[in-house]
Amino acid sequence: MIKVEGLSKRYARTVAVDDISFEVQKGQIVGFLGPNGAGKTTTMRVLTCFLPPTSGTAFVAGFDVMTASMDVKKRIGYLPELPPLYPEMEVIEYLTFVGRIKKIPKAELGQRLNEVIERCAIGDVRTKLVGKLSRGYRQRVGLAQAIIHNPDVLILDEPTAGLDPKQIIETRELITGLAGSHTIILSTHILPEVEQTCEQVIIINKGKVVATDSVHNLTNRLRGSEAVAVELEPQAGELTAAQAQQKLEQVSGVSRVIPKDARNGRLRFEVESLQGRSIRPELARAVVESGWSLHELYPVALSLEEVFLQLTASDVSAAQGGTQ
Repeated sequence: MIKVEGLSKRYARTVAVDDISFEVQKGQIVGFLGPNGAGKTTTMRVLTCFLPPTSGTAFVAGFDVMTASMDVKKRIGYLPELPPLYPEMEVIEYLTFVGRIKKIPKAELGQRLNEVIERCAIGDVRTKLVGKLSRGYRQRVGLAQAIIHNPDVLILDEPTAGLDPKQIIETRELITGLAGSHTIILSTHILPEVEQTCEQVIIINKGKVVATDSVHNLTNRLRGSEAVAVELEPQAGELTAAQAQQKLEQVSGVSRVIPKDARNGRLRFEVESLQGRSIRPELARAVVESGWSLHELYPVALSLEEVFLQLTASDVSAAQGGTQ
């Protein structure tokens, strides 16, 4: 649905986007992440035909953003961080205006208005002035204008910025509900939002794509070893944390055992494996053979925040290392 190959954008001596390539499949929700100034907004502006690339190609719904920009624009819905709203218009009046601009046939416009109003849950404010709406409702109206023409692709830039927790949950559920019928690129700084919403993540740093994969695959690939949470309880209650730690450290394939706070009288540890080793079967066997009760044993992945920090801090670390 979206294919980017060797895309670059330069402003005089500044390289905002540097030879990036990625693909987004039909119906996916993809998180587009990066620190401020990484090139996210520039990339989205190229994909939405607001900016021409300096070099490389980008196709949206099969159309080239350079040679078929009008065809691309017909097939995308765009919600920038600040929704493009007219505060002096009523909600229904504004959405009707947008529908006409996007050339929805007059015979279909009424039905499309009813559909997006229901889907975005803005029926109770349809006759209110946009300028009188809360931030949450403005975001909903912004989403409604982005999907009113039923586009193939949605590009959302910080869609939950400035919302309260309840509004964030509602907006997240709305975006998730749009998946399948729309391909969605979601740019956000709220990493838990990406973990709960997106199937794939693209991380960009200093104009370059540094990773593109599922959250699960990224966390496993970066760690390179297995980490397992273990919660156990000795039968007689006499086992100390130090003794249990020593026993777990002797399990084949274990590289490190990190004690965690006890819970309900049970001992808890995070156990890391050697590179490329799977240690869960051996850990379970060691606990059972020692006569302890095993309450929990499950893999622990890096959080997306840890992945993001590792990938975007690497260039800084390398630069600091080179100056010493």
